Amino acid sequence: MAAVRLLSYNIRSLRDDAAAVARVVRAGAPDVVCLQEVPRFRAWRLRRRRLARACGLRIAAGRRACGLAVLAAPDAGRVAREFHLLTPDRGLHRRALAIAVLDVHGSRLIAASTHLDLADGPRLRHVGEILAHLDRARDRYGAPVILAGDVNEEPGGRSWSLLTEHFQDAHAVAPAGGEFTFSARDPRRRIDAVFTDPEVRITACGVPDDDAGDHVRATDHRPLAADLTVP
Repeated sequence: MAAVRLLSYNIRSLRDDAAAVARVVRAGAPDVVCLQEVPRFRAWRLRRRRLARACGLRIAAGRRACGLAVLAAPDAGRVAREFHLLTPDRGLHRRALAIAVLDVHGSRLIAASTHLDLADGPRLRHVGEILAHLDRARDRYGAPVILAGDVNEEPGGRSWSLLTEHFQDAHAVAPAGGEFTFSARDPRRRIDAVFTDPEVRITACGVPDDDAGDHVRATDHRPLAADLTVP
């Protein structure tokens, strides 16, 4: 069994304060970070690398498309990585799933990052596609799944409910810290989540404390941290 700290964070393409983003991540001391809205235009590759270095982490998965990335601590071994584009919808942003298969403190896990759509129909359809991709990854690598990201929906919605038919909602199981992740300045909605397979034990999950006041400076979402025990 291994203790793993995972952070999920929508960083709004680093349009606010990239140094504050890095400080927030470092303060959380994560083993794995699932990012959404990572830079994907001008100098995108350089900006991602700079962010990873500033956080003391390395890029474990992600491509330019759709603004997703998984970062991992230097001592986490990467076994494999995958990237899946989800079916497109005319006039809407393309959505995807970034997967990193990692060995962390002697345990193997599948860390997946996604950012779901604002529109109800595409969001629900994409959840079905994500579940199918993660089922195949679980079979392929023989490891439990941790899915994190910006759901763009609150608990009780159809997409969130479908996810909780298959996964544990980490904050619902072991709430700790703040509940609401959006907006950073006036948090009133829980639209970011960490979901885990049943065999992953959840110790705590919530928005970490912000003694430095960096949450508002960094981006429009607050980070979500989950303390997990992975078999």
